[in-house]
Amino acid sequence: MITFAAPDGTELVCHIRGSGPPLVCLPGGPMRASAYLGDLGGLSAHRTLHLLDLRGTGGSAAPADAATYRCDRQVDDVEALRARLGLDRMDVLAHSAGGDLAARYAAAHPGRIDRMVLVTSAQRALGLRAGIEDRREAARLRAHEPWFEAANAEYEKMLAGRADADYLYDAFFYGRWDARAQAHAALTDEQTNEEAEALYFSEGACDPPATRAALSRLTAPVLLLAGELDGGPRPALVHRAAAHYPHARVVVQPGAAHYPWLDDPEFFTSRVRRFLAAPR
Repeated sequence: MITFAAPDGTELVCHIRGSGPPLVCLPGGPMRASAYLGDLGGLSAHRTLHLLDLRGTGGSAAPADAATYRCDRQVDDVEALRARLGLDRMDVLAHSAGGDLAARYAAAHPGRIDRMVLVTSAQRALGLRAGIEDRREAARLRAHEPWFEAANAEYEKMLAGRADADYLYDAFFYGRWDARAQAHAALTDEQTNEEAEALYFSEGACDPPATRAALSRLTAPVLLLAGELDGGPRPALVHRAAAHYPHARVVVQPGAAHYPWLDDPEFFTSRVRRFLAAPR
């Protein structure tokens, strides 16, 4: 673990796991501590994972100004981590809402990105967003599951903004709703800063026109990995996001939902490793 100061003085923590070339990892949630990423399905055996706890999550301190929880305001934190690691250019992997922070960082510092991996990220920074029908479409793919009826009833409540506290709908976020997935889902609340979560996408956080214009000049290769069963984003939305990156490719992981490194670690790590190691 290393600690470093953000430009505004907030003390931030970055956890280090594994060995090999460095890979900076930005968690989603939004504003969930990086612990849920684990070793990214064994990717730590091939890369040194630098898992950033965003401000106010995990071991990182809460900022004096809560407005700095906004996605674009955290770009400077990522740049401070790059400097702390002594990297001229870095590989970045970002999950879900962390992909919006990665997009804003790449737009602001295109010369600092070597390669970028966006995992199940809807890319609101580009003006894209998973809708209710996207989530229902993905849910219907699970109609054969024994838990479907109960989970779907709760999912509909969640989509209507009145979810119950038992979170049965979490099953839709995993390709296999087994004991490991259930244990992973159970940690969501305690790992998430709810105040920061509400502010992450507040007004001004994304600026899609400016972000799209800046990313149109990005020379770094980008891998966008979608889950076949994911509702937010659906693979079609990931393909739309890829169109805004000049050097992008999309991989759809079969049988995976929002956490593909848990659903099929071998598939996930092999595709990410292959992309990161490919010659430019």
